[in-house]
Amino acid sequence: MWRRGVVLAVLAVLLGLLMVLHAKIPNAVGNMGSLLETFLPWLGLGVPVLLIAALLRRSATALVALLLPVVAWVNLFGGLLTDKSGTGGNLTVATHNVDAGNADPTATARDIAASGADVVALEELTPAALPTYRRELAKTFRYHAVEGTVGLWSKRPLSDAAPVDIKMGWTRALRATVTAADGQQFAVYVAHLPSVRVKVEAGFTANQRDGSARALGEAIAADPVPKVMLLGDLNGTMNDRSLAPVTSQMRSAQGAAGDGFGFSWPAGFAMARIDQIMMKGMDPVAAWTMPATGSDHLPIAASVKV
Repeated sequence: MWRRGVVLAVLAVLLGLLMVLHAKIPNAVGNMGSLLETFLPWLGLGVPVLLIAALLRRSATALVALLLPVVAWVNLFGGLLTDKSGTGGNLTVATHNVDAGNADPTATARDIAASGADVVALEELTPAALPTYRRELAKTFRYHAVEGTVGLWSKRPLSDAAPVDIKMGWTRALRATVTAADGQQFAVYVAHLPSVRVKVEAGFTANQRDGSARALGEAIAADPVPKVMLLGDLNGTMNDRSLAPVTSQMRSAQGAAGDGFGFSWPAGFAMARIDQIMMKGMDPVAAWTMPATGSDHLPIAASVKV
């Protein structure tokens, strides 16, 4: 049983090395490193497949080799399997890519209004649907600001709303100041980074998104307000090295206070969390994914201690 299953053992070792050395896989060819990191948690599905094969083959060698990917996966993602949510939050925030092709923006707006959030960011607002969102959300949120295709609605006062240049040629990001109930002020960025695609001839086409991430990271780093929050669709996960200009300076609400992976896209069978709530100078105490609306993304929310 030690001589059988050598091929399975090699596959197990390769799977483990992919997890351990994912940061070493270069982006020079088709952004393969970022593509792998986007779906990195799903590599864990290879473990039960190889385990079943090893048991059928009665290979002790393959079973021992499987320890490498198991330990690697637990080290990377084991912390996400526990519920880290707590209490003590004094502000609830949410973000939702409402989908430009949403067939029922009225229902989506009403779902968002009923979420209990104090501050809501929306992305992919179209000129045709914007009046609907304004009308429906005005019943719940007294203040709002819209720049290009992104908007921010709040029960607390908003000020200094302005577009943020993320090097796209049109506006898909804004920044505003929110005044909390106790008088504290914090900056809120709403951003929708460029979409990415997987193409046979070009690989993972994420270069425009990566450039926008750098511009957004620079804006956040230069913000004079010590408390900063980012809400939006970043078209990338916290594991993606190309989002490091943003993720390296902010905490993920899901990573710090969520329960599970919190995948948000696609809504029908969510496989990645590309919608993010991040912050610095504030503490997330809980994070969750909300029920589906008419969008291809799931809305996400977090409770925050300002």
